[in-house]
Amino acid sequence: MQNLQIDGQRLWDTLMHTAQFGATAKGGICRLTLTDLDRQVRDWFKAQCEALGCIVAVDEMGTMFARRPGKNQNLAPIAMGSHLDTQPTGGKFDGVLGVLGALEALRTLVETGYETNAPIEIVNWTNEEGARFAPAMLASSVFAGVFSTAYAHGRTDRDGKSFGEELVRIGYRGAEKAGRRKFSAMFELHIEQGPILEAESRDIGVVQGVQGIRWYEVTVSGQDAHSGTTPMRLRKDALLGAARMIERIDAIAREHAPDAVGTVGLIENKPNSRNVIPGEVFFSIDFRHPSEDVLDAMEAELRAALSEVAAAAQLTCKEARIWQSPAIKFAPELIECVRVGAAKASFSTRDMISGAGHDAAYVARVAPATMIFVPCAGGISHNEAESTSLTQCAAGAQVLLNAVLEFDRRLG
Repeated sequence: MQNLQIDGQRLWDTLMHTAQFGATAKGGICRLTLTDLDRQVRDWFKAQCEALGCIVAVDEMGTMFARRPGKNQNLAPIAMGSHLDTQPTGGKFDGVLGVLGALEALRTLVETGYETNAPIEIVNWTNEEGARFAPAMLASSVFAGVFSTAYAHGRTDRDGKSFGEELVRIGYRGAEKAGRRKFSAMFELHIEQGPILEAESRDIGVVQGVQGIRWYEVTVSGQDAHSGTTPMRLRKDALLGAARMIERIDAIAREHAPDAVGTVGLIENKPNSRNVIPGEVFFSIDFRHPSEDVLDAMEAELRAALSEVAAAAQLTCKEARIWQSPAIKFAPELIECVRVGAAKASFSTRDMISGAGHDAAYVARVAPATMIFVPCAGGISHNEAESTSLTQCAAGAQVLLNAVLEFDRRLG
């Protein structure tokens, strides 16, 4: 295996260039999936890959696959990639580093004329964030056969626009059936989105797997009424009930700490008027833990708490688990390739479990997969202040390239 070196400055310049698609005043990115801004960055990515001689295909979920041929076309491709969509107040690196780090690795292969045994593909997965269309990792979940294409295309945003319609509108509904494509392996480079690597001064996170995640939606119904004429004892205040439920949700997560987390991140209050008692509240719940048994217990406690609070406040409550991603263990042979890749570049490492969900977790159901983490400042992510350095991005891309070449060597 040749000692190929990526160009860290070129990677950084590319990251900063793509950050202009949806740039926010506070230095982040708002590039929700299937918006016009998403189409613009997709068009840019497609042009960059084609300039390298890649053939770019798009499946029925809008996922993009840029393939460079290998010496042995009978081998399934080795995939690298992540996502280009962001949170409404996202940073410059979440997901984007995984796609552009892969692009830099491919640029290095092309400019040095290095031929791999297997074809190499860069993947841009659609709707990883789930910020506009729930659930998250929608395209990779269809790729893995967890959800149907019809289910995914029928998902709607808060304005009632469907995933399928928006996919057509921006021109990225491809003809290829989702999941038809097979991988020899998939490597996903990502910022850690947590504080551990930075706190321990480690260069690279060698990711062993992803913890389990469950999402719920709750609607609390009471009676909207005049705030000045309705006595306190006769009120059916949905927001008050929701507040008590949220407090219980926090308590459930703390009870199962330190590994459990629970978050209410989305809340909508109706009619949302200064002098009207709230009659309906909608909110989301996000529970995470490495153990499915613990998540089962948390779910049972959640349902008991919702029922108890609703009854005491004379409210009705509807709850549904809308999505779950079971705990995943990544492929040992790929993890070993990441270790080799980091050692070859003389980077320090730390084994870790991902607290966040990623497309690699779904791909791991149908192909060998793993992840590579680099530090991010203060562990801050899903935030415009999200930050990492040129050096750290370059280190991640170098380990990505090294790991892919090590795996390709073993395939050959």
